[in-house]
Amino acid sequence: MSIINRNNIEAERQIAINRWRLVLGSSSDRSLDFGGSKRDLKNLQDMEQLLDYLYSHAQGGDVRSESTSDRSGGTGSTVLTAAKWITRVRELFPRQTAEVLERHALDEFKMTELLTDKKVLEQMKPDMALLKTILQLKHLMKGEVLDTARKIARTVADELRNKLVQSTKQSLTGRLDRSLQSPVHSARNLDIKKTVRRNLKNYDDQLGGLVLKDIYFSGRIKKYSRKRIILAVDESGSMLGSVIYSAVMAQIISELPFAEVNLIIFDTSIVDLTEEADDPVEVLMSIQLGGGTDIAGALTYCGSLIEAPRDTCVLCVTDLCEGGSVRRLMSAAQSILQTGSKLSFLTALDEQANPAYDKHTGQKLADMGAFVGALTPDMLGDYIGKLFS
Repeated sequence: MSIINRNNIEAERQIAINRWRLVLGSSSDRSLDFGGSKRDLKNLQDMEQLLDYLYSHAQGGDVRSESTSDRSGGTGSTVLTAAKWITRVRELFPRQTAEVLERHALDEFKMTELLTDKKVLEQMKPDMALLKTILQLKHLMKGEVLDTARKIARTVADELRNKLVQSTKQSLTGRLDRSLQSPVHSARNLDIKKTVRRNLKNYDDQLGGLVLKDIYFSGRIKKYSRKRIILAVDESGSMLGSVIYSAVMAQIISELPFAEVNLIIFDTSIVDLTEEADDPVEVLMSIQLGGGTDIAGALTYCGSLIEAPRDTCVLCVTDLCEGGSVRRLMSAAQSILQTGSKLSFLTALDEQANPAYDKHTGQKLADMGAFVGALTPDMLGDYIGKLFS
């Protein structure tokens, strides 16, 4: 065997040892000591300390060993803070691995200090998972930390809105409305009359034709009588993803010229957030997760808001796990249906649309004439449009 091959085999062996050492922790057998260049050793020792810091939060000690080792890591006796931890994790580990470690820290080991440090929050990726964690822990936040959390909520909500707004508005509108300019530039939306009229000033005598400097497109809208959508959202922890999407969808619907939206958040209490329906961040920062669930009470309140039944749709986003009387729930649902209003129970309103709900209660409501099912947010516009068509 050549020297080069032996060196390659030895290098691969040392890489494997280094990985096992990171998995097993600093109290592993000394035969698994790190190996490599001086720089590699420093990075590996720092990585080990970061992992030790994380996994020592589980069950009061490092889950990889019964006791901690006397051997020091690369940073010696330095005491890590949450901010330093997350900074170094992002520096030393690949992005995907860093994100996994962050989620472990938050979800499994309840390192809530990661969300009570402004610097930490600013460094974390603003996504749906982080927003869910913020909503669960916002009661721990104050001052600048809470302000930063709001900025993250705004970023995530805006991203969701930008993703959903166009398809939802198009789903909820019908024929071309020449009075609205469309952001969707496609041939079928080309407003020829407006384009010609606005470009008459650009007529070129030499060419004998118009020079089209500006091209206009039309939006799609149908002239409806004003519709009311009453959106009642169960704020129990299991519905958190649906709560976020519901807040964003309420904002989108509130912007439509032919629709009014009432936004209700409930557990055993009922909070009417209609005045904040155009601001999903205010809605999300108002919710109080946990507690019981009184769906019947929420439906009774929704029923009191109905003025024009034929133009009203009550959408209740819930897992149908009623904490009170199921008979009272059925009675409240029946009362809404008897008015002639539409009644739907969305057992999930998120990207996965994989509901976990009380199927027995759901079947009873469906037999009564209500819609019961899960929808992805981009399907909601089509569904509401069909209800009112």
